[in-house]
Amino acid sequence: MKVVTVVGARPQFIKAAVVSHVLRKKHHEILVHTGQHFDYNMSETFFKELDIPDPDYNLGISGGTHAQMTGRMMMAIEEVLINEKPDWLLVYGDTNSTLAAALAAAKLHIPVCHVEAGIRTHSRTNPEEINRVCTDHVSSLLLASTQSGYDEMALEGLQKKGILVGDPMYDAFLEYSGKLSLDQIELQLLGGGVCAVPLAYYYLTCHREENTGDDNDLLEIFRATEMLDAPTIYPVHPRNKERALKLFASGSFTKLILTEPIGYLESACLVKNAKKIVTDSGGLQREAFFAGKKCVTILNFVCWPETMVAGRNELSYPIAEEIVAKLGNPQTVDESYQPFGDGHSAEKIVKALEERN
Repeated sequence: MKVVTVVGARPQFIKAAVVSHVLRKKHHEILVHTGQHFDYNMSETFFKELDIPDPDYNLGISGGTHAQMTGRMMMAIEEVLINEKPDWLLVYGDTNSTLAAALAAAKLHIPVCHVEAGIRTHSRTNPEEINRVCTDHVSSLLLASTQSGYDEMALEGLQKKGILVGDPMYDAFLEYSGKLSLDQIELQLLGGGVCAVPLAYYYLTCHREENTGDDNDLLEIFRATEMLDAPTIYPVHPRNKERALKLFASGSFTKLILTEPIGYLESACLVKNAKKIVTDSGGLQREAFFAGKKCVTILNFVCWPETMVAGRNELSYPIAEEIVAKLGNPQTVDESYQPFGDGHSAEKIVKALEERN
């Protein structure tokens, strides 16, 4: 069986790592990196530390509007698919890379397998929601990470194409989160210099346009860090670097540590050892859940309903006092509650491809 896997963003590199390790034991995989995340700390370092094979194709496509990026990716991926003639196209998640690859393959009558299928926020103002819906409807095989994802398929008449396999992000967290210890991590400060990880800290990630597109919302999130009882580590996305530095310089932020982007092993270690988590990332809120850490998600819609139980993950507007108040709410961790599978989703994904081939 020959599979072309298309990835472009760091959450996809993590999922592809665990699946590719299983897939390549018996099958031929062609790995395509669109270039959507191109910064070293957002891309190449992931391939090295997760032992992902070098991409067979690196398309180098990033920037521009959603339509421009998706269109350029479709054209380049189409050439790859015509050249390779795979049995399957394998895609993950909800990025422009995912949609571009799925559309290109569907028009060439190449079956598409979508991992992390069925997720719905029911917010059509969110561009990733458009990518998810369109990808699911042109795919031949829909692999859901959670029961709620599978149930959403049924609402759109897609359940016959669906299988519940669990979450490869959970596989990856179990495998990689203990690879580093905190004393092995040296934080590269934004603007220069290095520092060690504090003995106690909060962990913040914030990259979505709705939270970083203007000064006010990001400034509120920064203000929240000053109200906490320990420093906050914030690895800054490259496209948000200029604004973050400007806001940091404009205020008296003594508890906020701005750093360059970090690799997955470092991030998983920081999640595992943090006091609590603040994020707008769908991936990081799951990792907080895996680690049993209280999480506040700066969004106005639910990405992963499985995490929104027993106070473990709460939504907040970007308002400093609300963020801090919700961080203070207690959580209850039930170790028997494992909605993201048994840590063997990679094997189930490969098995599903084999059975439908």
